[in-house]
Amino acid sequence: MEENTFIPYEQALSILDEHQGNFPTENLKLSACIGCFLAEDLVADRDFPPFDRVTMDGIAIAHSAFEKGQRTFGIESTAAAGSPQQTLKDPSHCIEVMTGAIMPKGVDTVIRYEDLSITDTNATIQLDALRHRQNVHFKGMDISKGSIIVNKGERLSSAEINIAAAVGKASLAVKQLPRVIIFSTGDELVAVDEQPELHQIRRSNVYGIQATLKEWGITADLHHLADDKIEMLTVISRTLTEYDLLIFTGGVSKGKFDYLPDVLEELRVKKHFHKIQQRPGKPFWFGSTTDRKKIFALPGNPVSSFVCVYMYLRFWLQRSLGLNPEILYVKLKNDVEFKPDLVYFLEATLECRTDGSLVAEAIRGNGSGDFANLVKTDGFLILPQNKSQFFANEVYPFVSYRAKW
Repeated sequence: MEENTFIPYEQALSILDEHQGNFPTENLKLSACIGCFLAEDLVADRDFPPFDRVTMDGIAIAHSAFEKGQRTFGIESTAAAGSPQQTLKDPSHCIEVMTGAIMPKGVDTVIRYEDLSITDTNATIQLDALRHRQNVHFKGMDISKGSIIVNKGERLSSAEINIAAAVGKASLAVKQLPRVIIFSTGDELVAVDEQPELHQIRRSNVYGIQATLKEWGITADLHHLADDKIEMLTVISRTLTEYDLLIFTGGVSKGKFDYLPDVLEELRVKKHFHKIQQRPGKPFWFGSTTDRKKIFALPGNPVSSFVCVYMYLRFWLQRSLGLNPEILYVKLKNDVEFKPDLVYFLEATLECRTDGSLVAEAIRGNGSGDFANLVKTDGFLILPQNKSQFFANEVYPFVSYRAKW
């Protein structure tokens, strides 16, 4: 690929897909698995439910007795949840049953207490009609034994943890996520707790990326590199042996002190692409080593960096985990004009309307350095190339970076 070649957005995704990460598997105790990515299928070890289960407190009868006109039933016994299965001895009697109990033999219908008049020894049904087999959760109704309940690759929420416990998994095979380090670069950057001089700014991009990765279940270390080629060669050479994924912000454009592409080349990191036909975030560099370490070198401008994390790093992680990234489509609320022949990642707010539609309002900032605009918006519209006019009510892909409760 020629140095000055800007590749299309779709080609960048294709290249990332060709160079997926290979994440090994580890076993963790169930209590440590929240947020992890499942590396095995969760299979039902028994029917769900495993028996005909009573779903209401009340009495259980043979429905045929009710059909013959019987309304009052002698209470033969009581079946509690967790007790062995009972058997109705006299078909004209009933058994008191509690929610969660195994349905007794000889009965097929449950009537709740609210529809009964109870004395010490009898229960009278105060209904004119009963549905046969009502208020019973029958064996295997939800899941049959041997069925896959959760497919591998899913991220484990509390719902999946619940299922894992129900099928007897005290530990789970999960994906071991990559060891990650995030580098800030540039002499103009100072530590977040320092008072910057007029010509300086605080390091902020790396904290945003670190927080994003944490939301995805990945911890990452931080390091700063000065604009010093020798230092960069030394530090990056060492970290390539210690980490699986290296993320850089800044140092990949055409500036006189943007040493990073040359440093990576000297370290024999293979470049897969450098520039993409997009705004913001054109000078985005992606490569890998012979031992499958991956390097994402993002633009230094904060909005550009943020875009590349959500458009490309997230895609690569999802594909490396065996997931097919889901695309959210929204309606455009306002007209947008964008003349350059580039994919346009435009910041927008997201609104859910009462008719169920999702509507995105484009909120233009003051360029790729205006990271304050990110706190006013919820994600990025993906507006395609080869088009300059985008009109309200047209539908476009949207990538959200904000979870709304």
